[in-house]
This record gives sequence, C-alpha cells and structure tokens, in this order.
Amino acid sequence: MRNRLRSFSHAFRGLSILLRTQTNARIHLAATVAVVVLAILLEVKPIEWAVLLLAVSVVWSAEALNSSLEQIADRASPEWHPLVQKAKDMAAGAVLLAAIAAAAVGVLVFYKHL
Repeated sequence: MRNRLRSFSHAFRGLSILLRTQTNARIHLAATVAVVVLAILLEVKPIEWAVLLLAVSVVWSAEALNSSLEQIADRASPEWHPLVQKAKDMAAGAVLLAAIAAAAVGVLVFYKHL
C-alpha cells in the first residue's frame, strides 16, 4: 500500500513540474478551466460532460507525454540532432492534433447551448 501511495505522489509531482515548467500546460489549464466553467453555466448533459472530459484528458496526456519526451531527448542528446528534432516535432504534432480535436468537441457540445 505504501508503494501505491508513493506512485501517486510521483504522479502529482510530475503534474506540478508540468505546470511549473511548461507554458503550453498553463495554456491547457486555462482552457480546461474555461471548458468546465462554460459546461457548468450551460448545464450540459452528463454524456456531454463525459465527452468534454475525455477530450480534455487526451490533450493533457499528449502534453505530458510530449514534455516528457522532450526532457528525455534533451538529456540523451544535448547537442542538436535531426532525429531528435523529428521526434520532438512529431510529439508536438500529436499535441496539436489532440487540441484541434478537443476544440472540435467543444464546438459540437457548446454550439447548441449558445
């Protein structure tokens, strides 16, 4: 049980590091707060909440994985390398795709309420 609790501690520390060190994570936080506030104000249905939360969590997961990959890549290859750059660009592209999809979900859910 102690190991399980320690795992949660590591995860929360990772989220804290993400928010403290990554500008895009703070942008995602602002967008997340805006989505939650708008969903509350518009009284979206439970299924709409589920879709919104799934979309938000996909963006957060992609951002955390992208930031992690960048940290590892910078440690493994401090000097510029084209393969490292490609990996970083692809990971950033994954975040962009997740964000675009989440924005589309937001439009689909909120459109009829506005």
